[in-house]
Amino acid sequence: MTGTRHGTAPVPLSVLDLVTVGAGHTATEALRTSVELAKLAERRGFHRYWVAEHHSMPGVASSSPAVILAHLAAHTARVRLGSGGVMLPNHAPLVIAEQFGTLEAMAPGRVDLGLGRAPGTDGATAAALRRTERLAEGADDFPQHLAELTRFLDDDFPDGHPYARIHAVPGPVQATAPGGVQSRHRPPVWLLGSSGFSARLAATLGLPFAFAHHFSARNTVPALDLYRDTFRPSALLDRPYALIGVSALAADDEGEARRQVLAAALSMVRLRTGRPGLVPTPEEAANHPWTAQEREFVDSWNADVVHGTPDQVRAGLDDLQKRTGADELMLTANAHSGRARLRSYELIADAYDLPTG
Repeated sequence: MTGTRHGTAPVPLSVLDLVTVGAGHTATEALRTSVELAKLAERRGFHRYWVAEHHSMPGVASSSPAVILAHLAAHTARVRLGSGGVMLPNHAPLVIAEQFGTLEAMAPGRVDLGLGRAPGTDGATAAALRRTERLAEGADDFPQHLAELTRFLDDDFPDGHPYARIHAVPGPVQATAPGGVQSRHRPPVWLLGSSGFSARLAATLGLPFAFAHHFSARNTVPALDLYRDTFRPSALLDRPYALIGVSALAADDEGEARRQVLAAALSMVRLRTGRPGLVPTPEEAANHPWTAQEREFVDSWNADVVHGTPDQVRAGLDDLQKRTGADELMLTANAHSGRARLRSYELIADAYDLPTG
């Protein structure tokens, strides 16, 4: 990460965008906030900006990362853009190679392809996406599908392979064609995970690894240790590189931060109990008739959300980085309003003396 400007932060800071939609707001407004946030991230020196893939969730408008990233590429010039991630079992590898080859052509040298093996949704929706009920196949065949995708990206299926005459375009075939001037650069592949499976696979293949600390905090250190202990250098990466996704919300005062994260936690309660909806307002969360079981979930969930004043968030992030040894922190701010999310990233950037423009 030589040359990355990250102020006084111990490691580069990045953004994970779920394109959250709050009650009383629209997906159009959420997507406009994403453009504002990507511009803010670029202006303030955040290293990369990733968009997650989720489906059938009213409060999350990021079902099509490639479409959103193309829009963000048109409004930015420097910040790295990527998927955090594309859920590989939901898509044919050739389609992903074509989509991200197109993105690379739009924003040369600043596109990341982060891949996950989970569906990013419930079983019924996953079956509708894949047009099959054999859901286990997607996860079990992940290494095979990953290898196929990589070959499409590199355009290097061996002679005799059924796909040897198929090319992902835009892609390397354009550089090797007579008169071709297309860059041979292709988006770097990252593996995402919340357990040891992807950590071990990323290590075996010598790929960078992104761990979902924001919803699997207990597994963070074991997964990162496994990744580092089993890492094999590759042509892409000579040493382990791991980022972790972190829920972080800064506000001008501690009380406002608590109000915002309580609303986000209520949204998670509803999602986990099969009642997904728009992100509720802080007022709705404050007046919610919490059950003892819900309170227990919220306390556990928010214990892993770094929130408070800018100084409190900085201290929490610094401690987390020190405990995990993460090479990069990717921050996701779940809040009811776009204004609260934008303000959070601005405050965190100020706390770390990130560049101002």
